[in-house]
Amino acid sequence: MDLVPWASAHTRCGCACRDRPARVDHCPPGTHHRRTPARRPPVTTVTVLHPGAMGSAVAAQAAAAGHEVLWVPAGRSEATRERARTVGAVPVDTLAEALERSAVVLSVCPPQAAEEVAELVAAHGFAGVYVDANALNPQRMLHIAEAIAPGTSVLDGAIFGPPPGGARTARLYLAGAGPAIDLVEGVFKDTALHTRRSSGAIGSASALKMAFAGYQKAARTLAGVAHALADAHGVGAELTAEAQVMASDILSDPEYLPSVAARAWRWAPEMQDIADTLRAACLPPDMAEAAVTVMSRWEQDKDRYDLSVADVLAHLRRPGI
Repeated sequence: MDLVPWASAHTRCGCACRDRPARVDHCPPGTHHRRTPARRPPVTTVTVLHPGAMGSAVAAQAAAAGHEVLWVPAGRSEATRERARTVGAVPVDTLAEALERSAVVLSVCPPQAAEEVAELVAAHGFAGVYVDANALNPQRMLHIAEAIAPGTSVLDGAIFGPPPGGARTARLYLAGAGPAIDLVEGVFKDTALHTRRSSGAIGSASALKMAFAGYQKAARTLAGVAHALADAHGVGAELTAEAQVMASDILSDPEYLPSVAARAWRWAPEMQDIADTLRAACLPPDMAEAAVTVMSRWEQDKDRYDLSVADVLAHLRRPGI
């Protein structure tokens, strides 16, 4: 049986294995046992990169569950340092030290920094579970999974909801190897961050995030454009009143989409007029014009109310785009 180089972790655990080398099947890297009843699961050491608004909230959940949470203060702002102190994260001098002590690394950073963070971790030969929980497209996630150090278990993660804590809960979707997901699920068991298993391989959790965030953020941006247009013509109150009596569960009910496809041939010219109206009000017409482009893919579905959801979704996809 192969020995692993984490025997030093047992100097603080007090378990029976402290006087012999750690073995893969006994005490995995980054775990140690507290002097508590045997039924309590082992503590897992987790490094969070980095404690921003979401990262610190995630760290707080792991710490509240009794796990050891590490972070690296070097180069971070005072605001980040204060968040880390507040949630009980333990500062360590170097990333190398944090990785050596950790079984799990959680990357929760601005999306544009995801590759850089992964490369730094990979350069240290980290051999635990690396969770990229950033809002990335599936292609970037696959690139990170391929670039990370051999021996690392990479999980594709996607967080939904507000920073968890108090009455606020969030969901962490995970895709990847089952044993690695098991470990992360244990870290957040009975916390305000609820873990979910994505039904696909690595890249599927990121795709879910892109699908949801694409709608959510575009819808809110479009709402801004709609209110700006109504305000420009003095009808802002009427727009708000109309919105209050309309259905708000559009994304949660895809069964209505065949009727949209069937009417797209009539809606597209209207959207073009909307684009012209926006332009005349010195507002960006791009989103309305983009809707015209999308609707053009449903031209073949004109007045066909017998189509299934699967049919109309397939008609939106065009190879090579």
